[in-house]
Formats: sequence, C-alpha cells, structure tokens
Amino acid sequence: MRYGPTKNVVRLAVKLQGAPRGLTIEDIQHEVGGSRRTAERMKNAVEECFDTLHAVESDDRKTHWRLESRALRGLVRITPEELAEMSPMTEALERSGHTERAAAARALADKLRVLLPCRPEPGEPDEALEALLRSEGLAMRAGPRPRLEPGLPGLLREAILTRRVVEFDYRSPNRTEPKTFAAHPHGVLYGARPHLVARADWADDLRLWRLDRIRRARITDKPFTPAPDFDLEDYARRSFGTYQEPPVPVVLRFDAAVADDAEGFLFHPSQTVEHHADGTVTVRFEAGGLQEMAWHLFTWGSSVTVEQPRSLRDRLAGLCAELAAHHAR
Repeated sequence: MRYGPTKNVVRLAVKLQGAPRGLTIEDIQHEVGGSRRTAERMKNAVEECFDTLHAVESDDRKTHWRLESRALRGLVRITPEELAEMSPMTEALERSGHTERAAAARALADKLRVLLPCRPEPGEPDEALEALLRSEGLAMRAGPRPRLEPGLPGLLREAILTRRVVEFDYRSPNRTEPKTFAAHPHGVLYGARPHLVARADWADDLRLWRLDRIRRARITDKPFTPAPDFDLEDYARRSFGTYQEPPVPVVLRFDAAVADDAEGFLFHPSQTVEHHADGTVTVRFEAGGLQEMAWHLFTWGSSVTVEQPRSLRDRLAGLCAELAAHHAR
C-alpha cells in the first residue's frame, strides 16, 4: 500500500504523455480524485520525477499540460487483460466492413504482444492471453457493412494531415451516374456508416459524404485552409447519428418495463434522465437528425412515447403506418 502514491504519479504521467491535447488542472483533479490543491501537487510531482510539462495551445482559454519524456518507456506495463480488449474491437471493425482499420488494429495488437511481460518460450502460447481470448466473443449484430475502396481511409487521413484538396467520384442515391467533386477534408465520422466531413468548392458549409459511395479518390497538389473553428467532436455532438440538422429539444418517456434499459442507454451525450413515481423515466437532450432518430426509436416499439418535438412524433407515426400498410398488402 505504501507504493500507492508512486503508482498514482506514474499513472498520471502516462495520462499526461498520452493525451494529444494535454490535461487541464480540472482534468488532473478528475483523474486523481482529489482537490485542486492535490491536483497541483500531483502535477508538480510528475515534473520532479520525469520532465518539465509543456503548455499546449487550446481554444478554451485554459492551460493544457503535456509530458514528453522517454523515461516512461520502461515503466509502462501492458497486461493480458488490456491486450485481450483488442480482439473484440478488431472483430467488430472486420464485421462492419472496416477491413483496413481492422488490419491496423490487428498489427497494433501484434506489436503490443511483444511488450507483454514474462514472455513464454518461443513456440509456447501465452496461457493467460489465450484463455481470455477463448472466453470472450462478439455477439452477432445486424447492421450495414459498407464496402470501401481499398486504400480510401489511408488516403483521406493523408489529405487531412497535409491539408490538400481531394477529388473523387461520388454516386448520390438520386443519380444514375457518379459526379466528380473536389472537397476540403476536415475529418471522418465513424458510425453505422462512415462519412467524410468536407467542404466542397461550391459550398461554404461542411457536408457529409458516405465513404462507400466514394470512388476513384485522389489527392491533388492544391492546398486548403481548414475552418479555424472546426472541432470534429463538437460537430458530431450536434446530431443524433450523422444527420446534420439544427438541434431541437427532444423529450422521450419510457415505460417502467424498460426504464432500466433506457436509463443505461446513451441516446446523446447531452442527455439527462428523470425518474417518476410510476416507474417511468424521461430522457431529455438536444440534437438534430430526426429521421435517424425515428429509425432508432422504432426499435423500442410502444415502450417509448415521444413527448417533444411534435415533428419527431409525426415522423415516427408515419414510419409505423407506412410499414404496417406495406406488410398488410
């Protein structure tokens, strides 16, 4: 137990070196679970044990601290439990059609396996890791399996990092022939279907392009300047799923029979949950993307009531009526 403070300093040092944007004092306070003064002491302890922390530029007007030290390399330990988590993630990527991302995750797992402590003799399996891999699996789940052109994710990453315009042929659902576009790539959103977030030459706002509809993508020599206020995380939070619409207040009331499931379900990062005396729960959040929202709420059946907005309730009712009439025929 007396080594606990030392372990906490090393753990915080790993966080400070691994966070691309660094950590604020508030972040450190959350990590160490103490007061602000405790967070300051832990930050100072990391500097005394490893190296001077560097301030990272940020738009939130807070100082973000980051560690850049080689001393941590011999102190970081990878466990079989941590490495075993890579297997279901890799399998999930493979099943959802992200073959290149799955291959990258698999290659990373191979490299991490080399760093496992107490390596067995050559040719002998790592018993702890093998046992974990055999005891855990991924349940079959229906969903889209996008077919992406080989090399597309890597090409888009390069275009984003080098800030160069990318050209591609895009087949819209209402077109019989693909059309060529030039776009300024800002990021990629991975959901049920992956989308490129980019600004076209003929539009001022950012638009979404489905990756499985992109063909013959190529990086040009033409540079572009990204939107200065763009943040992919904030962009994704504005909507339910990938549909980008002006956010509206959403109020959903779930029956008591599914209250536990609804409370444990993340509909949106901004959601709040209210419990009622009759066992029902109300979930509130603000988001756009009502069509995708209606598709999801359909899976909850009659156990959910859309209280707000009326447009979402009407859209869900129309979807149910359309399906009922189709199957009645």
